[in-house]
Amino acid sequence: MNKNSNSQKEEQKEMESMEMQDDDWARDWSTIVEIFRLIDELKEQFDRLEVSYLRELQQKILILNLEKYTWSLQNYILEKYSKG
Repeated sequence: MNKNSNSQKEEQKEMESMEMQDDDWARDWSTIVEIFRLIDELKEQFDRLEVSYLRELQQKILILNLEKYTWSLQNYILEKYSKG
């Protein structure tokens, strides 16, 4: 009876751990989605400016670097939670 009780407690702890991981995953994924939304908003703001061609290129490079970094964060999040 004691082994069964311990087994049930272990299963309950494992379920709680999985639920916490699901919550962490959801929070991290929401953050990634929000970063992409902010990048899109930044693009729109840049499009409203009348700047020289060189500054326009700099803005595009900045956006590309932000997107590249965010894609790498997304991949990190996917790897982090696929190992769990």
